[in-house]
Amino acid sequence: MLIDEVHAELARQGHPDMRPMHGFVFQAIGPHGTTAADLGRLLGVSKQAAGKTIDGLEQLGYVERHTDPNDARRKLVGLTAHGVDSLVKSAAIFEDVRAKWADRLGADRLRALEEDLRVMTPGDTIHLDMPAWFGGG
Repeated sequence: MLIDEVHAELARQGHPDMRPMHGFVFQAIGPHGTTAADLGRLLGVSKQAAGKTIDGLEQLGYVERHTDPNDARRKLVGLTAHGVDSLVKSAAIFEDVRAKWADRLGADRLRALEEDLRVMTPGDTIHLDMPAWFGGG
């Protein structure tokens, strides 16, 4: 429900092609870019599957490929301004939805729910922490 609400609003704000999976991919790409092989490892998919995902996101204007400045043999994939915009907007929308949940459940109950979910989540997953991803909190 939360994801559906975030993506419906994200579509209204100029990102109708965004899918929940894309957020995970963007998090794995990170602010400095990555290779298709490393992206595949982070997401637990083959290099070929990562490459196909990159191709689709490149066609949508969310990512771009460029040569690694430290190794001309490597191709890095990074987010475009459109990709970063989608993350910034989705983070703001998520916080709005979270605030509505806090109003409905109460801040203490929401914090307890979030903590319970952290306990049940394996420690080696990609952490979807938007402020930290952008160099903040």
